[in-house]
Amino acid sequence: MALLSPAGRRIALVSRDEELDSLLACRRIAAHLDELTPVHGLSEPPDVALVCDDEAVTEELLERDVPVVQLSSAHRITPPPCPAGRALRRLHRPGWLPGPWPEHHGVRATGALAPARLSRKRQRSGTLMLLSLWDVAEHEAEAFAAGPLRALVRAAVHRTGHCEVVCDTRLPAARAALDGIGSVWATRAADVDVDALHADAEVFLAAPVLGALALAQARRAPLVFLPPLGPVQRDLCERVTRTVPVPVVTDPGDPSVWAPPAGDGPWRTLDPALDDLRGAQRVARSLRQLSLAPL
Repeated sequence: MALLSPAGRRIALVSRDEELDSLLACRRIAAHLDELTPVHGLSEPPDVALVCDDEAVTEELLERDVPVVQLSSAHRITPPPCPAGRALRRLHRPGWLPGPWPEHHGVRATGALAPARLSRKRQRSGTLMLLSLWDVAEHEAEAFAAGPLRALVRAAVHRTGHCEVVCDTRLPAARAALDGIGSVWATRAADVDVDALHADAEVFLAAPVLGALALAQARRAPLVFLPPLGPVQRDLCERVTRTVPVPVVTDPGDPSVWAPPAGDGPWRTLDPALDDLRGAQRVARSLRQLSLAPL
């Protein structure tokens, strides 16, 4: 008897393109779903849907009897809401990240959502700066762009030759702050392949967000946190540094920021039992199953 295959089935992929974690999570899961055909727009119901963070779209799809995997992609200080419904609820959360995290019925943690390709180029150059201003107060974002961001980019260009600044939202403000600095490019995360840019970069500076953590962990790559912005980034930064010695840049002139350590860097301290990089594959498997046998 032939085995059922999801080939030819249609999948809706929904994320908040203005939120870095949401965008990266959706892309990394989609990389494991080549046999499903992505659809744009919801004029025709797909066979299954992955919805990252957008509860309204989840409810709309469920009302149309489309099976949904609803993923909460980013760190939360408190558990995400879990409305009653038929969606499968998943939470992006590395197993090593310390709590407390209250029991939350109906939501299953995924482990780290790693990129599909784990290799980096042997010859790397420049700095990748991954900036998330999603849900950051306007005054705090403006102060960071006008002061620390400009100083860090100047240092990155001086130390590593060039700098790619990728941000999820408020790109015009970032570009304005960097006006006049040569060898720097500021782009929107939705318009570039963040994981590919990381494979090319020598130095990786990133906001404290789960998508950046999973990227560095999966590739055993050095990571330096940008100063955390907003309460969620500050909470995640504090939790991470309890377990993994990821430094936070405070002085752009510190040579250690621009000289990555050899070997596994901070990741050598992880408990192997909790060093789980299969989150994207797990979510993709659930979507395949739902496409063939909806709940």
